[in-house]
Amino acid sequence: MKKPVVDYREFRLRKINDPQFSHLKLLLGWVVYFILYFITENLIPPEKCHSVYCWLDDVFVFNEYFVIFYVFWHALIVISLVWFALYSIENFKNLSKYIIITQIVAMICYIVYPTRQDLRPEVFENENFFTWVLSIIYSFDTNTGVCPSLHCAYSFGIASVWLKEKQAWSWWKLFVCISVVLICLSTMYVKQHSAVDVIAAIPLGILAEGIVFFKYWKNKLRKAEA
Repeated sequence: MKKPVVDYREFRLRKINDPQFSHLKLLLGWVVYFILYFITENLIPPEKCHSVYCWLDDVFVFNEYFVIFYVFWHALIVISLVWFALYSIENFKNLSKYIIITQIVAMICYIVYPTRQDLRPEVFENENFFTWVLSIIYSFDTNTGVCPSLHCAYSFGIASVWLKEKQAWSWWKLFVCISVVLICLSTMYVKQHSAVDVIAAIPLGILAEGIVFFKYWKNKLRKAEA
C-alpha cells in the first residue's frame, strides 16, 4: 500500500502553519464559499435574477437518472482532494487553488449579474428513487446563482489536475474524464443548469487553468519550440 507523504496523525490545529501541514489552510476557501453561497442563495430574490435559457436546453430533455452523475460530483471532489492530500501535496494545492479561483469569479458573477434558470419540471412524470433524490436537491439548492456552473468548472479542474498527476493510473484518468463529461451533461439533464451555464464555465475553467498552471504550460510551450 502506498505510503502517504504526510503523516496526518501528527496534525494538531496549532501546527497548521508548519510546512508539512500549511497546505491544509487552502481548505478555508470552502468556508468562504459556503458564506457566499448562503448570501447568493438566500439574500438575492429570484425576481431580481435574469433568466438563463438557450435552444440547447430543449435538446437535453429531463432525465432523472442523470442525478447519479450529478451527485457523484461531490464524491469525486472528496476523493480527489483526499488522495492528493495523502500522496501529492503539490496537486492538492493546484486543485484547491483552481477551485478557489472558480469560486471567487463565479460568486462575483452571481452577485454582479444574478441569474436563475426556469427549467425544472413542475411535476415528475415518473415517481421513483431518482426523482425523490432530485426533489431533495431542488428543496435546498435553489434555481438561482447558476451562470457559470460551478459543478462544471470544478469538474474541469479535477480532470485537469488528474491528467497531470504522474502517479495516477491511466485507467483512472480515463474514468475521471468520462465522469466529468457525464457530470457536465447531468447538470442539464436534471435541469439544475442551462446549457448557457455549462458553456460559461469553459472560459472560467480556462482562466483558472492559466493562473494555476501558467508555469506548466509555459514549459510545455518551450519544449514544443525546442
